[in-house]
Amino acid sequence: MVEKRSKWRHRLFHTYFLLRRPMTLGARGVVIDEGEKSVFLIRHTYVPGWQFPGGGVEPGHTVEQTLAKELMEEGNIELTGRPQLFAIYHNAHASRRDHVALYVCRSFRQTAPFLSNREIAEARFFRLDALPDDITPSTRRRLAEILNGAEVPLAW
Repeated sequence: MVEKRSKWRHRLFHTYFLLRRPMTLGARGVVIDEGEKSVFLIRHTYVPGWQFPGGGVEPGHTVEQTLAKELMEEGNIELTGRPQLFAIYHNAHASRRDHVALYVCRSFRQTAPFLSNREIAEARFFRLDALPDDITPSTRRRLAEILNGAEVPLAW
């Protein structure tokens, strides 16, 4: 019974949030090892494809705080230096009001191997010359922008 009430409250809050909030903001991190040989990617349990870790910015948190929290939760990645803001994109795929701040993270350490959970099916480093076939198109484009100097669009 408590679980049903919790789901109902969550749905009500989500509906209120969508109607009242003018914009959503997310943070994603491109975690690249020294020498730019590999990148850290995650695969969610609820959407297809490998992508960068990240999540939504909650009230009272900065974008960088959110990024640090999400990196730790989704990959046991601890930032050891400030990440570099690369770009802010409009993510029209998710919603007309969704925006993503993309950071490049080169100063970090992985505190422990990642174990899958209900949200993240897999999380690991991939060599840049051996990326998975099912990497999302947006992730592939962001890597080209960061590593190859491809034009940075306004939309995700």
